[in-house]
Amino acid sequence: MGGSFNPAHRGHRRIALQAIRALALDELWWIVSPGNPLKDAATDMAPFSARVASARVMARHAPIRVSTIEQRLKTRYTVDLLAKLPRIHPKKRFIWIMGADNLAGFHQWKGWRDIAREVPIAVIARPGYEGDALASPAMGWLRRSVRPARQAKQWDEWRLPALVLLRFRPDPTSATRIRAADPAWHRRFTNERRPSQSTARP
Repeated sequence: MGGSFNPAHRGHRRIALQAIRALALDELWWIVSPGNPLKDAATDMAPFSARVASARVMARHAPIRVSTIEQRLKTRYTVDLLAKLPRIHPKKRFIWIMGADNLAGFHQWKGWRDIAREVPIAVIARPGYEGDALASPAMGWLRRSVRPARQAKQWDEWRLPALVLLRFRPDPTSATRIRAADPAWHRRFTNERRPSQSTARP
């Protein structure tokens, strides 16, 4: 589950825990993006270290692993990261999790068809985005690859490309509203003590 996590908040955590249950995951990775190519123009992006620290705080005591693997591998695009993951973790099986807002613009991602051929995709419904997501160019290409939500736990058996749409009770928490209420939120994490090297790996 990639994202800016600007900052990470309880909505991210709730979605992650629901996805873990719905997909029967051993753990869920939050891949904190050093810089989202689609948000290059953003003027309120907090420093990477603060965003990672906020994610680690929000992931405490849950089977959520906060990963900085994109920064370490110097991959800017998801398609490049997913091409490397099987070589780095050959014994793990991965499913990509994203919100319906991402599906609406998925056709703008570099190599989006290659992403869909590389891993199954779980799309989490988000209020206000479902219409755009279902009408998106990417969904037009993936429509025949949609699997029933009742089969979500069998995602590692699906023939690719494969996509499942999941609906959870929405959480009203918004990173945009958090930043608006406290533009300097990241200062709380500037001096956050980093975990030891053994616990910080992806």
